[in-house]
Amino acid sequence: MTTHEDTAAYAPEHTPRLDWAALAPDVFKAMLRLDAAAREGLDARLLELVKIRASQINHCARCLDMHTKDALAAGESVERIIQLSAWEESAHFYTERELAALELTEAVTVLTDGFVPDAVYDRAAKHFEEAELARLIAAIAVINAWNRFGVTCRGEVGHYQPGQYK
Repeated sequence: MTTHEDTAAYAPEHTPRLDWAALAPDVFKAMLRLDAAAREGLDARLLELVKIRASQINHCARCLDMHTKDALAAGESVERIIQLSAWEESAHFYTERELAALELTEAVTVLTDGFVPDAVYDRAAKHFEEAELARLIAAIAVINAWNRFGVTCRGEVGHYQPGQYK
């Protein structure tokens, strides 16, 4: 626990803009169900790496707080989490399967060219069975939706406890 003296030099926390979960509880509950369905059968550590990477790209501090804590609770190493923002240069920290998932995450998250390249999709398809790949794509889409809620509504950061929303 930090004391006031420990935090006195830090900038104040942002005030949340909108508590969308309280104002649209049916949407929030649907997102939770969609999230649970998407992650079914996927490795928890792989899923957290995907969620962290998408959240880094989308600059969602709330999701970064949440998913780094969940990754650590799932047994992920601090070193691999730290290297995630430079995963292409730090490929030796990850398995080929994880690299394929991270590459797919970036392609789905950053649709600047308007499509996911065949080479990226094909690489992921080599490492995941079709049903698994479908859930991975769904999980990537879901974290991108969560990121958009988090960034737009500016959710609180730093107060999440691992497993809080599972």
